[in-house]
Amino acid sequence: MALITKAVKGTQDVLPSQSYKNQFIESTVMNIASDFGFKEIRTPVFEHTELFSRSVGDTTDVVQKEMYTFNDKGGRSITLRPEGTAGAARAFLEHGLTNEPMPQKVSYVTSCYRYEKPQTGRLREFHQFGIECYGTDSPAADAEVIALGNEIFGFLGIEEIRLEINSIGCPECRKNYHAALKEYFTARADELCPTCQERLERNPMRILDCKSPICKEIADGAPVILDYLCDDCREHFDKVKSYLDAMLISYEVNPRIVRGLDYYTRTVFEFVSDSIGAQGTVCGGGRYDGLIEELGGGHVPALGFAMGLERLLLLLDAQGIELPEDKKCDIYIASIGEAASLKAASLALELRQSGVSAQFDVVGRSVKAQMKYADKIGASFTAVLGDDDLQANAVKVKNMESGETTELSLDEFTDSFMNMTLQLAASRLQDAASAGDDFDISSILGSLGNL
Repeated sequence: MALITKAVKGTQDVLPSQSYKNQFIESTVMNIASDFGFKEIRTPVFEHTELFSRSVGDTTDVVQKEMYTFNDKGGRSITLRPEGTAGAARAFLEHGLTNEPMPQKVSYVTSCYRYEKPQTGRLREFHQFGIECYGTDSPAADAEVIALGNEIFGFLGIEEIRLEINSIGCPECRKNYHAALKEYFTARADELCPTCQERLERNPMRILDCKSPICKEIADGAPVILDYLCDDCREHFDKVKSYLDAMLISYEVNPRIVRGLDYYTRTVFEFVSDSIGAQGTVCGGGRYDGLIEELGGGHVPALGFAMGLERLLLLLDAQGIELPEDKKCDIYIASIGEAASLKAASLALELRQSGVSAQFDVVGRSVKAQMKYADKIGASFTAVLGDDDLQANAVKVKNMESGETTELSLDEFTDSFMNMTLQLAASRLQDAASAGDDFDISSILGSLGNL
């Protein structure tokens, strides 16, 4: 029995007491992306394995060590998506978005799967917010994508996070750079891990991204890509920095950033924090101008980023940033007897249809137990319906914060309840203004419930 009542290693449950944080983060990032012109795309959780081996790169750790790959019942090799870009690029090609106005901007919140050692901020099933921009090679687009990530961190109040940028050039730049890397690493080939010894012949740049401490130490002395950029790539990188300067976005140039996937070209960047330990990269991305061609399409320059939502939540917790609390019950309608229970069900439905969070007893508890439950769920108002109330066609509603009660007609209950709460909110605003206090309208309304 223990085997089926425990989550698979590297996965986690998000319980109702915490899920409001995920909902807030997901809606926040998607709303900010929408402000930048990015619209949602949804792609399948699994794809043909070749899509990832061709796009991500068969010399990467992701493809060599981490993908969940299996044969389906038709004998086809299928892989659970390890990242979001490849699937979005495939959908871009399959559905002919090349014929739509450019640039095409898409965003997504998606689950991803990688088989690696579970640790803080790194799970085998994790979630990413990502954006993809197709159809522009302008450095202004690079800066805009970076600005979107920066805007999210600013909106959430995250501090002590740094933007690191680099350029890894184009394929022409990298020919000379790869030759220099190969010469450098060959001299110490015996010290490299077995995986990097294979990479030395096929893609020596991947050695720079190896997680082995020994390989990292050797890579620290390797040639720097910025010294090998062609004139066009150098000019592109300089213009990206100019746009970031114009938008007052601080950054550091880190020539060691290469990113972990092969499809990147030119601009690469990471948002890094020291608040969550070694796994400090919360957002990473860059440009991948050759990806669409690699997948069989024409030349369509592209760029984007992915942001790990679990790491983002860890960062918020580490910096003590509180997210808006989950929506609570506006009113709980307790009842005594079957007739009152039927009326409570009717009133609750009517309130919900007007946007009020309303609950009534669906268990068959005593009135005392119902009121305890209302208190536990944080109901802002309560009402207790009995036979006398039904005969009088009115019921008293109690403000659980102040203890004040107000009698409302059952025939016009929803309208009367909403008017009452709005009047209370207006009164609080007036009191705060008269006292000369700083106040936040949303917090005052929130203290009355979620109306």
